[in-house]
Amino acid sequence: MDKGDPASGAQMKACHCQAGQDRHRVEATVVVNGTDLAVTVGGGSLYHIGAVALAVPRPSLAEGSRISSSASVICVTGHKDDDLAKAAALQLAARFNRVVVVCVGLHLDEASPQDIAALTANFHTLVEQVANLPVMEAND
Repeated sequence: MDKGDPASGAQMKACHCQAGQDRHRVEATVVVNGTDLAVTVGGGSLYHIGAVALAVPRPSLAEGSRISSSASVICVTGHKDDDLAKAAALQLAARFNRVVVVCVGLHLDEASPQDIAALTANFHTLVEQVANLPVMEAND
């Protein structure tokens, strides 16, 4: 997958990642949209939209030579996906120096604390996979 290059006509490219298995599987579709990045994550037994975070890269407030990011979040009432969406968007925006939107919807009926821990761990593994995709080089 190539980084979107207007000269080549490649404006949008997509790939798929996953972590975990069975009811603890978490999947993402990653779309390079021009110079920006959109990541949609679903997992568990009912994929849905629970929260969306938009992160914008900026110079770090503590160390101006380092890239950090700021994020805004919208959460569907009654859902608890907002912290995951925000953490992923902040991480990926800083990593790639791109505007990033992350949509998350993870759900398991009657989830135990162990189920929640497994989904959460698989979510973070998935975000690391996205962060290490070679095609997502930071903008210069």
